[in-house]
Amino acid sequence: MSLDSETLARFIVALRRFVDERLIPAEAEVAETDEIPASVVTGMRDLGLFGLTAPEAFGGLGLTMEEEVLAIFELGRAAPAFRSMFATNIGIGMQGIAIDGTPEQKEKYLPRLASGELIGSFALTEPDVGSDAAAVRTTARREGDTYVINGTKRFITNAPHAGLFTVMARTDPAQKGAAGVSAFAVERGTPGLSTGKPERKMGQQGAHVCDVIFEDCRVPASALIGGVEGQGFKTAMKVLDKGRLHIAAACVGLSERIIDDMLDYAVGRRQFGKPLADFQLLQAMFADSKADAYAARCMVLDAARKRDAGQDVGLEASCAKMFASEAVGRIADRNVQVHGGNGYIREYRAEQLFRDARLFRIYEGTTQIQQIIIARALAAEARSRAGL
Repeated sequence: MSLDSETLARFIVALRRFVDERLIPAEAEVAETDEIPASVVTGMRDLGLFGLTAPEAFGGLGLTMEEEVLAIFELGRAAPAFRSMFATNIGIGMQGIAIDGTPEQKEKYLPRLASGELIGSFALTEPDVGSDAAAVRTTARREGDTYVINGTKRFITNAPHAGLFTVMARTDPAQKGAAGVSAFAVERGTPGLSTGKPERKMGQQGAHVCDVIFEDCRVPASALIGGVEGQGFKTAMKVLDKGRLHIAAACVGLSERIIDDMLDYAVGRRQFGKPLADFQLLQAMFADSKADAYAARCMVLDAARKRDAGQDVGLEASCAKMFASEAVGRIADRNVQVHGGNGYIREYRAEQLFRDARLFRIYEGTTQIQQIIIARALAAEARSRAGL
């Protein structure tokens, strides 16, 4: 459901205030301790961030895609770890159930995900299955009215905190591709489910990932999302298209924040008797950064509006995710350069945001995967025009 313009404007102002007053001031602490303060998480719940996209009938705000990206433009200005805390609930950890779940699954899980009482996590990637998502090796064997799941999932965001895992597993061993993959809602505490040690990462401290291990993990047949086998990969793709626009919006928000930091530093720092901002070679970096961020913002908004209009935006989502994630990397690198030696020192945050930005080019589909998706879609369009 779309918010009226006045309500949306007030909500965006509240998000900006929360970012400026609560999130950005906590960045240094989160980077040092690798933990988001409990009071900040409570503030996220109070603002409804865990339920931004959950249907209103289940306690969420029910934001449209355009409204979601406008919200993430604001929230993305803070270090990415904060967004990661609630992003799996409004995206990949919840959307599979919201889109394809049975009425019983929706009633059972969506209200608790929307409130933030329950943290959701999306378990697709495996030790030998990353970009080739259709090659899932984790198995779910039907035994009477239960399924027995075996396998390991790798780099699963929020897994250390999750109470619910959306798990992709192969229910039909004879089907080697996507057709044999199904999706399951598996609760923490289920016998046979365990999590590994949280990974130590290059950046995004405070956002935790780890392995999720299934060893004869027995779940009821009612855990099969949608109640139909072989639909898991289709569910994943529906979720990932939406998730790529979300990630692209986060890249825009961080890009705009970094540009502000870059200019604030350049205006205040003097060399050779004048501000850094007056040097033409640095001015070129400012201009390139602004053009990158502006182009990314326009792409994300255009794709979001098309999705809200019911169009298939697989191509546009890949374009936006690829461009925005590459752009924020360029902007973060320029920011370090503008800061000079100070850009390599933690006090100025430029180095932390540089490391934080690097992950955007990898998750929700690497840049190279987006290039393949885009190229294949363009070739298919060309063949169609040629009648081939």
